[in-house]
Amino acid sequence: MRTLLVGVAAGLLLTGCGIEPTGVLDGGDAPTGVAPGVTLYFVDVQGNLQPSLVESKRLGDVTNAVDLLLRVGAQSRQGLRSDLPQVTSLGPEVTIADTTVTVTVPLARGEMGPRGADQLICTALGVLRQSGNTRVTKAVVSFTIGGQTEPRACPAH
Repeated sequence: MRTLLVGVAAGLLLTGCGIEPTGVLDGGDAPTGVAPGVTLYFVDVQGNLQPSLVESKRLGDVTNAVDLLLRVGAQSRQGLRSDLPQVTSLGPEVTIADTTVTVTVPLARGEMGPRGADQLICTALGVLRQSGNTRVTKAVVSFTIGGQTEPRACPAH
């Protein structure tokens, strides 16, 4: 009986379960849960970028987040300020190509402070990262007057 059990066990070990290995499969972007809101970037008294959660019970997309950032404008938020003027007319346009997101804003480059472009870049990349998109790592800000920035990462990360 003992020999029979050892033989069966050895046979099972040698035959396995019958499923062939498949190799590594790409599962796509990571799943995400319900977001409490969107993180916008503002400037503190030292001139550093700081994230600030705007509770909206949803994440939205880059266009919504940048539009919200532009509509908040220079309003103070918990000791933070914006280097962007308040925009109430046209909203931004967002396009993604390969690893770069381009945010086109209805502003001239000279209308904003020195950290305004960084606020837009960090907000756009932050929303993409929070939504599970790790492929996009650079952002460009394009202005109605004044050209565009070079592709770059968020300096706050």
